[in-house]
Amino acid sequence: MALRPDLDIISQWVEPGSRVLDLGCGDGTLLAHLWKTRQVIGYGLEIDPSKIVMSVAADVNVIQADLNKGLSDMKDNAFDYVVLTQTLQAVQHPDQLLREMLRVGREGIVTFPNFGHWRNRLQVGIIGRMPVSRNLPDQWFRTPNIHLCSVRDFEALCEHEGIKILQRSFVDHLHNSGPLMRILPNLFSEFALYRIQNSQR
Repeated sequence: MALRPDLDIISQWVEPGSRVLDLGCGDGTLLAHLWKTRQVIGYGLEIDPSKIVMSVAADVNVIQADLNKGLSDMKDNAFDYVVLTQTLQAVQHPDQLLREMLRVGREGIVTFPNFGHWRNRLQVGIIGRMPVSRNLPDQWFRTPNIHLCSVRDFEALCEHEGIKILQRSFVDHLHNSGPLMRILPNLFSEFALYRIQNSQR
């Protein structure tokens, strides 16, 4: 089974033999892949019991945890990378979680749907309704997303928090990239991927 393209991008950013913490690890696909291909020492945090069962079945070390309660049980610099895929917009305090990620990890890898995409702007600006799209498929009253942001919003938050952007990638709903996404990512990318670090390091 082929690895989802965004997870493939993330795996290329992770050095072999690293210690990785995957926040909201789901069924453990990323950590299982990183173990097989890059020999990482990986741990996952997940709140959904059914996904925890799937992670355990994939031989992934997983702990049941609510990310909204922070990472206070984790020691400083315990990991080389802390990964957060498609979850930043669903937590109560994204800024606090980013700080915690970069406290317990040397680097962070974050991915999220870009609310600034032109289709979302069209639905809000012309139709006057909250967008339902390929990257935001839920109606406003059913969505788990509570803090949607755009590429520009995220980069402004990084600047405010003293977070250095080491690498970034922009993709569409099929996780493919293109020249328009590289030139105007806030307008044309559907998903954003960032590799970040505390600027004090």
